[in-house]
Amino acid sequence: MLMRPGAPASEQTDGAAAESPDEQLHRDLLAQAPDAVDTLVHRYGARIFRLALRITGSPEDAQEVSQDVLLNIVRKIGTFKGESALGSWIYRITANAAYEKLRSRRGKDEISWEVLLPSFDADGHLLDSGRDWTQSAEDPAIQAEVRRRLKEAVESLPADYRTAFVLHDMEGLSNPEIAEMLGISLPAVKSRVHRSRLFLRQRLQEYVGRD
Repeated sequence: MLMRPGAPASEQTDGAAAESPDEQLHRDLLAQAPDAVDTLVHRYGARIFRLALRITGSPEDAQEVSQDVLLNIVRKIGTFKGESALGSWIYRITANAAYEKLRSRRGKDEISWEVLLPSFDADGHLLDSGRDWTQSAEDPAIQAEVRRRLKEAVESLPADYRTAFVLHDMEGLSNPEIAEMLGISLPAVKSRVHRSRLFLRQRLQEYVGRD
């Protein structure tokens, strides 16, 4: 908001207040203001690390991703056009960086994507144990173990599936948002999330639903 020459101080204050903290941060980063990077780290550092950790599952990788993301934000701030919120732009950069880090260390500890395909019987019907293990999971004595096994199962998902699952079920993004973020089709997002859920359910049934 531009101020009229000689405008009263109250009007100038109101105009300054109209600028959001992120708009101020964007302007400061563009101008290479002395405190801009510190403000960026203070405001977004923890959130960047949290998302990177959820996707990569490794504190070391998450730390590396966080450092790379913060550096890229500073370097590429000029490419941010304000078409979305600054936080959304940073979130997208983080998700993609963590996704690429996860893909780069794809190894023998990661399951094959074929394992996530639904199982069918000879008549073409979807196989499902049908056992309701949720009552057992309510037992406080096994909740910690269930959480541990669920974490291990999520970490064993292939990078493509794990990233979609984390963004959808843990971060709360919509399917269209994930599709745009990862550069994949909407049906692909839905398929990855659905197959991930089936796999995780199967892994939990193997533990909680056993006799």
